[in-house]
Amino acid sequence: MSYKITKAHCWYNNGSQIVLMYFISGIPFTFDELPDGHLYDQDLCREADKQRTFDPEDLYRNSFYLIDEEAHPCFFPVELENPEDMPDDIIQYDDEDLMG
Repeated sequence: MSYKITKAHCWYNNGSQIVLMYFISGIPFTFDELPDGHLYDQDLCREADKQRTFDPEDLYRNSFYLIDEEAHPCFFPVELENPEDMPDDIIQYDDEDLMG
């Protein structure tokens, strides 16, 4: 079974900032912070307004769910339809990496 990575600009941390949230099959698992001044970008704010707001607890719960299911792409070798959409600074492991 392969999973799809999607991403969206979302409000985060009680709506105090906008982040680029990454999802695996619709479940958020990590985010990228945006540069200072991003809140002055009205188009970005309107885009984030269309998405759900997330808090740290949401990511905590969702990450642990994905870990329990061995489907978190940061911790397990997960078959992805579009691995190129993973954040650049996250290393995706495959079976060979885990075998030593």
